[in-house]
Amino acid sequence: MAPSPPSATGSPSDKRSASNPPAAPSGDAVFLHPGEWHFGGGETRIRTLLGSCVSIVLWHPQARIGGMCHYLLAQRNHRRTETLSGRYGDEAMLLLLREILASGLPLQEFQARLIGGASMMLSSERKLSHDVPTRNISQARAMVKQLGLRLHGEELGGSCPRLVLFEVASGHVWIKQSQEAELDSMPTSKTRTRT
Repeated sequence: MAPSPPSATGSPSDKRSASNPPAAPSGDAVFLHPGEWHFGGGETRIRTLLGSCVSIVLWHPQARIGGMCHYLLAQRNHRRTETLSGRYGDEAMLLLLREILASGLPLQEFQARLIGGASMMLSSERKLSHDVPTRNISQARAMVKQLGLRLHGEELGGSCPRLVLFEVASGHVWIKQSQEAELDSMPTSKTRTRT
């Protein structure tokens, strides 16, 4: 019998503190930079660091496969080219949907989690920047609703960056509110990342 999936992010039983993620990494470690995404299975662990950007995590509890994206903006302001870019929420979701389609699993069996969208600027600066975090959050929620996905949890908004670890084998997502100084410690090399 397969273990039951983790409860929704935000509930006391699923709040995993940063000191309690799995100790030693086993399997593939993937770090997503802004505009990148990854989909896979096995013992893969996907990490990222989010400010105003948003990550969508999609996970299939029976097949134990899933993916995560890290997008910067909700949509392109100009006409879309033929090549999809993970920098934009709608296109990042399409890239993940292609992988789900290739897996042969029904989309509605995937669980979705939404993370990020922190306001990293003062409210007066946000007005000048068209409030990117709010647009990113709205885009993520709209896509989940439009696709009929089960929203398994969200941690959105606020004013602090977030470190995120998604363990594909278990579906567990660890989130740690970060300090801006940690933004400088992002890995520079890309490992097994599909962009």
